[in-house]
Amino acid sequence: MNRITALFVGAATLAAGCCATSCIHPEKKTNTSTSGTATFVCDNSFENIFEQEVSVFEYQYPDAHLLVRYATQSEAFDSLFSMNTRTIVAARDITPEEKRALKARYRNQRGANVNVRSAKIAVDAVAFIVNSTNNCEKLTVSEIADIISGRTDRWDQLQPSDLGAIRVVLDQTGSSLGSYLRDSVLHGGDLGPNVYAAGSIHRVFRIVEENPNAIGVLGVSWITSDMDSADISQEELAQSVLSEGPVMGATLTQRVKVLKINRDDDVRAYKPYQQYIYEGSYPFFRSIYMITAASPSNVAGGFYSFVTGPIGQKIIMKTGIMPAHVAVQRVELPE
Repeated sequence: MNRITALFVGAATLAAGCCATSCIHPEKKTNTSTSGTATFVCDNSFENIFEQEVSVFEYQYPDAHLLVRYATQSEAFDSLFSMNTRTIVAARDITPEEKRALKARYRNQRGANVNVRSAKIAVDAVAFIVNSTNNCEKLTVSEIADIISGRTDRWDQLQPSDLGAIRVVLDQTGSSLGSYLRDSVLHGGDLGPNVYAAGSIHRVFRIVEENPNAIGVLGVSWITSDMDSADISQEELAQSVLSEGPVMGATLTQRVKVLKINRDDDVRAYKPYQQYIYEGSYPFFRSIYMITAASPSNVAGGFYSFVTGPIGQKIIMKTGIMPAHVAVQRVELPE
């Protein structure tokens, strides 16, 4: 039987200090690193991750209120550069030129000097899912490229099949997932006419569940068992990550079939389990960044420290993607 390695964030991780992750609540003030109101814009493909981050932060710090807008990556950067928000989450880092331009804008328009910070907070796998009745089990990197470019547009071009035309579904063609497919899979090429925008990640999942000919493209955190139990209370979620015990990474859902992918020079195919993301064996992955121009002394800066710190990283581990900074333990589990 094949075996995979489950990854844990252990209690040792919690030893690291973090201004926003102390278990001691400061005196109530109007706006501190743990109290007050702040807004930020998050790439909508990471919505389920940051709903949990916000939930635990507000549970731990009841005087803090975070207002989140989920949008495309380009909309997130537009909001940052127009100074409508000071904090965003995106699938790319801010460039040195963009950082200089943002600092200059704050000086010119608001007469303020800001420190623009960014941190890699996670590594996300881009997963490909099909209906559970589809007999396809795995694809190569080249086959994926041929499918999303439109060069391969029927299932019987890949293997014997009665399904007919392949319909590729992602959230929005202007999203970070669309950018990833164009830039990293097609190396600057265009998406084919068989690629459709569902309008949301939730719709991608539903379309694949209802259509055997569809391939869905989404971040792996949307297809983990952790998301199948989304009815967990805020208190239960918070206690699971605020305790000193280890957090086990999520497993993949059984509601759809998650395709195995192999590089063209590798005979073995891999599903986007956290172990294979960690090793780099799974070929489709991208980094997630948190970028802020907020002061560390206000609640937006406090939330930045929380997400990049030990507890925020434990929450990311629970969602099925890889935190940027982890102390891991390995336990063998049957696949």
